[in-house]
Amino acid sequence: MTDAVVVDARAMRCPWPVLRLSRAMRGASLVHILADDPQAEREFNALAREQGWDISPYDGGWLVQRP
Repeated sequence: MTDAVVVDARAMRCPWPVLRLSRAMRGASLVHILADDPQAEREFNALAREQGWDISPYDGGWLVQRP
C-alpha cells in the first residue's frame, strides 16, 4: 500500500479524526486512516458516502478510496 496517504489519528477525539481524513482526501485518491475514537467509524462512513468514496476496514484502520 505504498501509494496510500497514511493518516494516524489515534488518540484524537472527534471531530479531529474526520477532519484529518477530509483534508487528506483533498489531495489523494487513497487514504489509510488509523483512529481509535469510538465515533470515528461512523463519521468516516458518513464522509465517504457524502463524497462518493469507498471505505473498508484495513489493517487496524480504514481504507478510503476514490472509486
